[in-house]
Amino acid sequence: MRRLDLRDTSVDYRDIVPRAEVDVEQALAVVVPLCDDVRTRGEAAVLDAGERFDGVRPDALRVPEDELRRALADLDPAVRAALEESVARLRRTCAAELEESVTTVVADGATVERRIVPMDRVGLYVPGGLAPLVSTVLMNAVPAQVAGVREIALASPPQAAFGGLPHPTILGACALLGLTEVYAAGGAQALAMLAYGTVSTGGDVEPVNLITGPGNIYVAAAKRHLQGTVAIDSEAGPTEIAIIADVTADAAFVAADLISQAEHDPMAASVLVTDSEDFAARVDVELEKQVPATTHTERIRTALDGPQSATVLVRDIEQAIDVANAYAAEHLEIQTADAAGVAARITNAGAIFVGAFTPVSLGDYAAGSNHVLPTAGCACHSSGLSVRAFCKNMHVVTYDEAALREVGGHVVTLAAAEDLPGHGEAVAVRLAR
Repeated sequence: MRRLDLRDTSVDYRDIVPRAEVDVEQALAVVVPLCDDVRTRGEAAVLDAGERFDGVRPDALRVPEDELRRALADLDPAVRAALEESVARLRRTCAAELEESVTTVVADGATVERRIVPMDRVGLYVPGGLAPLVSTVLMNAVPAQVAGVREIALASPPQAAFGGLPHPTILGACALLGLTEVYAAGGAQALAMLAYGTVSTGGDVEPVNLITGPGNIYVAAAKRHLQGTVAIDSEAGPTEIAIIADVTADAAFVAADLISQAEHDPMAASVLVTDSEDFAARVDVELEKQVPATTHTERIRTALDGPQSATVLVRDIEQAIDVANAYAAEHLEIQTADAAGVAARITNAGAIFVGAFTPVSLGDYAAGSNHVLPTAGCACHSSGLSVRAFCKNMHVVTYDEAALREVGGHVVTLAAAEDLPGHGEAVAVRLAR
């Protein structure tokens, strides 16, 4: 990886930290006509796009339930056991995060309830390009189920190798979770199908209220375009890892973790932030040793050599914390002498992994945390996917006559101050009784 020396730098780190060159606006030029076509022609447009981009045209978009049951029956027992453990841990954290409705007594006879209401219907997207991301099925579906979402639709790209169905491991995970509405549709066309529905064009897909799940740049562009028609979790782009490490860290561990995210995508970002040139050199040695031994060597080398990846040299851990908060990584590992103390000072990260034995890969699968996280610096204002994303807050206001009389005069006064006399009259007519 290239070196970026910030030891004598005091400028805004946001302007110089490594970042993938992702042009969502350019992708919109492809995505907008595609989404418009799906809105106009429905399922036929989705199938046409699948044939064009995925190289296969399924017999139907919806996956038959017997195929889901077959995929579950054929699931490798070890994979099933791992999925079940991951689900159990994720359900525990989701249940703990689920908020309860709260009623406040504002005055005698006056209450305001903040009611937690799950979404009626959501759409989940699971990529299937370079890897069958079976774990993403869990990360999307389990929080939705714990939240109490009534209807869950899931889309994943059709695979030519499997007769136009999504990858069988993905289908097995869907069946394991009891998901029955599964579609063989990928990319922007899948998101448009979920957002617009296809009922108006003669299909069977009902529109959803919310779409969650990661994807490539075209999926991110589709989310940007469809937002407003439907709610989204975030415009998740290429994955990224940042690691704050000092001389106490294990270079082999750090190198392996940088590789783990580079394995996702040639545009994935791997960033090491360290105050030790000697340690940076040891990590380089480990990378040269470990990368050739991996399965996806070419993909990993492309990611590590790209402009989005670098070893960032800093003066000390204080500067490392500032750089990390400016970078706002999707995944941030801390491998320092006082990892917990450093973690406590991080304000911008999708998820933080503390200590030498908490690699990002643990969070990808079985930590109990969620791996659908904000990328591209969006962790400075956005959060990872959780049960809360599938819920709404709704105020329920109840006043009796005496309570309205107590405060009604103030309402009339404020309405007059805003030159909205009709507002005041809606109260005054009641006070006159």
